[in-house]
Amino acid sequence: MNTAAMSTITAPGTADAEGMGAASRGRRVLPAVHRTAWLLNAFFWSAFAVLEAVNHGWLAGLLAVAFFIAPDLTFLVGIGDARGMTKGRLQPRAVPYYNTAHRALVPLALMTLYAFGPVTWAPAFAALCGWLAHISYDRAFGYGLRTKEGFQRD
Repeated sequence: MNTAAMSTITAPGTADAEGMGAASRGRRVLPAVHRTAWLLNAFFWSAFAVLEAVNHGWLAGLLAVAFFIAPDLTFLVGIGDARGMTKGRLQPRAVPYYNTAHRALVPLALMTLYAFGPVTWAPAFAALCGWLAHISYDRAFGYGLRTKEGFQRD
């Protein structure tokens, strides 16, 4: 039997003709699944924020919108030092603030405290819904946390 011919034969599901294996296809599909999940999550938190605003008045809606915008205000930290930086790079001094404001665990932890704590102010919950919606939209559109140097993490 010809060994050269045997080296090109592969088991089904391990590689196709172009050398793209199932694992490689999985790496392409997984980010799309994650982004879709984040987008659905964003729709959920947006709808919840609107529901809270409708049920609890204009202050709840105002805080939901304010907290939807607020995480990106961390870009302003060190804005004066941003000249000459490459496009898409965040000022390294702003990275800790940006990453903290864009971690979903922070508003989720605050929601848990809200649910089990003595605070029952509905606009606070609406604000947290807006914050989670912002984080979810960012993840859905490919904007994640930053490296120490200010670049997007892979």
